[in-house]
Amino acid sequence: MNSLSLITVTRNAADTLADCLQSVARQQVPLEHILVDGASTDDTLAIAQAHRPQLSRILSEPDRGPYDAMNKGIRLARGEILGILNADDIYASDRVLQQVLALFSDPSVEACYGDLQYVRREDPAQIIRYWKAGAYDPQKFYWGWMPPHPTFFVRRSLYERFGLFNLDLGSAADYELMLRFLLKGQAKAVYLPQVLVKMRVGGLSNRSLGQRLRANRMDRRAWTLNGLKPYPGTLMLKPLRKLGQWFFR
Repeated sequence: MNSLSLITVTRNAADTLADCLQSVARQQVPLEHILVDGASTDDTLAIAQAHRPQLSRILSEPDRGPYDAMNKGIRLARGEILGILNADDIYASDRVLQQVLALFSDPSVEACYGDLQYVRREDPAQIIRYWKAGAYDPQKFYWGWMPPHPTFFVRRSLYERFGLFNLDLGSAADYELMLRFLLKGQAKAVYLPQVLVKMRVGGLSNRSLGQRLRANRMDRRAWTLNGLKPYPGTLMLKPLRKLGQWFFR
């Protein structure tokens, strides 16, 4: 079986971290779990220490934001398969990682992803919207599509070939990385057609209109940096695709 490393990044996440760590502890596979903290000032580290037996490493120091912390975790990770679960997120079932690793038993598979549910922060059982990712076709990027990043697992070799998160892209760093790996790099990805992650509402790029406009500019830059040319409507379609998430269940 392929070895798995999971990275969780935190910054003052005391209200949600225990749920995240417990959801990982319930998974039915051996794994390396690395927690990278951005010098939290609340009880985040105390909670991490309370779960120390399940954590392979805890690193806490100032950083340049969540993607910088993710890069630190990637550099520390030793597994062949890497995944990222943020402190606000939980796995949707106890078998998520088992099913992910089953996909990677095919040596030609370089990445996988699944569906995501946005849930109420105070009650993760209450679904706000549903991101059904759909079957993989890299050409769908031209129509505003992207996989949900919290459900995205990749082989270490992709980071080694194509690099880590670009910190200059702000909240679009995950989008740029997936463009780089999947569209430009043509890595083979597969879709696991089920909910893998429940994500509490309040993401980096969709909190306000101003932030959404800034994210749109960064999305455009993500294409330019990779020498890719989107369709005229690609970047308008990307946020519009979210509308269906409010109605699909």
